[in-house]
Amino acid sequence: MTQTLESLRRRIDTAEDLYAVVRVMKALAAASVRQYETAVESLAEYNRTIEAGLQIILQNQPEAITAESPPSRHWKVIVFGSDQGMCGSFNEQVADFALEQLDNLAATQEDRTVLVVGSRAVGRMEDAGCAVGGRFSMPSSISGITSAVNDVLLEVEKLRFRKGIDQFLIVHHRPIAPAGSRPRKLQILPIDRAWLKTLATRSWSSRSLPTFTMDWRRLFSALIRQHLFVTLYRAFAESLASENASRLASMHAAEKNIQSHLAQLSLDYHQGRQQSITEELLDIIAGFETLTKEENLTAGDAGDNHSHSIVNKTFLSFIFNGLFSC
Repeated sequence: MTQTLESLRRRIDTAEDLYAVVRVMKALAAASVRQYETAVESLAEYNRTIEAGLQIILQNQPEAITAESPPSRHWKVIVFGSDQGMCGSFNEQVADFALEQLDNLAATQEDRTVLVVGSRAVGRMEDAGCAVGGRFSMPSSISGITSAVNDVLLEVEKLRFRKGIDQFLIVHHRPIAPAGSRPRKLQILPIDRAWLKTLATRSWSSRSLPTFTMDWRRLFSALIRQHLFVTLYRAFAESLASENASRLASMHAAEKNIQSHLAQLSLDYHQGRQQSITEELLDIIAGFETLTKEENLTAGDAGDNHSHSIVNKTFLSFIFNGLFSC
């Protein structure tokens, strides 16, 4: 029983250490969710400025809406997963959704290329028979998103000009209220002409209309690149916010499971300790009774029996008090 109690004590200590780690990870995930949500919110004003610039160009040069050449049959699909674990079924959900979107594309396997951001989703895609043409690391902080977006944009430009791929689709998780996420798809290239027409017909917010002097094609191209940057930045931030929200939910469930496990271990430990004390008491009582019987048989008279009985009872009381004071 002593060994069993020691084993239970070690298991309780291990569970308490794990509980402390889970609580720390839960706090970090909660803080990260808010940081990435704030990053997404901060893009709104910048994106409004880009749309305002496009609006002025389109109102002055309506031919910009139809200036793009017809798209090719080649598709590039960018899937956003995670590099870190302990985020539940986050990667499985986005991989399954991406595979579903690939099946819905009007393109053969030779006409589509898959790029995965985050190593955790690569295995799921490859297990389903999808060839992954490129991999990128998911940034671990807000400061790393900008460089990650630039790396993806460089890959997009390389594929457009070297391989003629001009249809790009991104698949990533997007946070939903109150605390969850859902995979979504978004076509980033070619630019949605319906969206451009909406910008061209939108009313200006003031009486004075801005103007520009540089070549409209260069300005239009620069604003489209900024629009792509904002779109990819938002995809990274929303995916990271969703990842940490999923990790927060997983850590919350783990915290409850550990609490339940600790309660059961503590109950088993106290029951085992009580059983051990009871067994020791029974051994003492049995020894006392044996000693009393032997003394009654060997004692010469009643006075001696009475004297030995007082001594033994005093000794037994001392032992009992010592056990219960432990």
